[in-house]
Amino acid sequence: MTIQHELADVGLLSTVRSGTPIETAVSDKAWLQAMLDAEAALARAQANLGLIPQASAKAITAAAHADRYDLANLAHQAREAANPVVALVTELQRTVTADHPAASDHVHRGGTSQDILDSAAMLVATRGLRLIRHDIDRTLRALARLAATHRDTPMAARTLTQHAVPTTFGLKAAGWLVAIHQADQRIQAAITSLPAQLGGAAGTLAAYHEYALLDGASTEHGSPALPLAEAFAEELGLAAPVLPWHTARAPLAALGADLAVLAGALGKLGTDVQVLARTEVSEAAEPAVEGRGASSAMPQKRNPVLATLLVSAAVQMPPLAATLMHCLVSEDERSSGAWHAEWNPLREALRIAGGAAHTAAELCEGLTVDHERMARNLQLTGGQIVAERIAARLSEALGKTSAKKHIAALTSVSSRGEGTFAEHLAADTEVLQYLTDVPLGDLLDPAQYLGASTELVDRALSHCAPTTQSAAPEVPTA
Repeated sequence: MTIQHELADVGLLSTVRSGTPIETAVSDKAWLQAMLDAEAALARAQANLGLIPQASAKAITAAAHADRYDLANLAHQAREAANPVVALVTELQRTVTADHPAASDHVHRGGTSQDILDSAAMLVATRGLRLIRHDIDRTLRALARLAATHRDTPMAARTLTQHAVPTTFGLKAAGWLVAIHQADQRIQAAITSLPAQLGGAAGTLAAYHEYALLDGASTEHGSPALPLAEAFAEELGLAAPVLPWHTARAPLAALGADLAVLAGALGKLGTDVQVLARTEVSEAAEPAVEGRGASSAMPQKRNPVLATLLVSAAVQMPPLAATLMHCLVSEDERSSGAWHAEWNPLREALRIAGGAAHTAAELCEGLTVDHERMARNLQLTGGQIVAERIAARLSEALGKTSAKKHIAALTSVSSRGEGTFAEHLAADTEVLQYLTDVPLGDLLDPAQYLGASTELVDRALSHCAPTTQSAAPEVPTA
């Protein structure tokens, strides 16, 4: 086995992302390819503006394929410059020289390491976010189906771990739908706003400007470096920033925050599924797959592993986002450390969010709901789950405070095992005289105390259910 294979990170300790599409999209090879794509885009932009020959741009583009370079060797060389671009430019120039000697001087013409690496980071992020969005679209569709199917399925709402009042599973699913949809809106906005980076050594575009003049460009309409920056962004399919952002790191900090919000929304879904899958609750279950959820010790176990992966992702994400936030404090026109500290947290944030999105899609598409168990659980407190309703019905006659106190006394007795709340209420002649407009059985029926649940489900579906099928993005090859 080679050292390169021995050192490969395949997700042994990060199971939420192991084997998911995001792995390839943010791998070392993907980052290398993105840096090469940035170098090729710079050459094409310069050629399209008449600054270098088209033949040079074609030669550089032809050489810009990751398979032509020794990834491990580049990584080792990167230690000498604290970033991988310096070594990559040397190798790219050597490759271009061998294929097309006349194009050699046009490699990285006017460029600086941060222009290439920042632009590559935005490319990797954009490609990763498209994969994430595809899986989130799957998740949203599955949640919309669950919300619609169980729009009227009553279940116990729980607050501070205890039964509260009745709700519907449709509304619970709608809550997941809305939260994930809102997070997805942030991801969509990020995809269209991630900026290219082109500023030169200190954000002045000086070398690009100077080389353009040497190549015969005119300054009649301003610096020829400005249209180059726009052409470069267009070649990459990234947004054109107002200014170079070498030490204005909001794009990465904001992206980290967006990914953390998404992971948190998915983690909320996972946490709720864990509760619903508890043995004593058993109201929902993850999709059954042979061997999944097994315990190394207990043969009877079927653990909610997909939900657990979502929770683990949500817990891991805030520190990664926080690191990217810390890097906003970058000194001068090029940071000596904060910039370098961004790369791995960004990659891990994309990895974890991508793994969580893929996991959520599988979970939601296969989630099974036991409506009969939900109905039985609604009866566990002997009618106490609608105590709020009874207190509200009595408030006009007894006053809100007295009514609540009276009903609390009945629930207290029943909680001690001395008969059910329904039984005590049926025997309470003091209050029954005020509960004559609706049969007591109907008042105590949890399915008839759902408030606006069904309409809230409809509202969520009208605002957040996907209406068009998204095409699956191309997954980069390993």
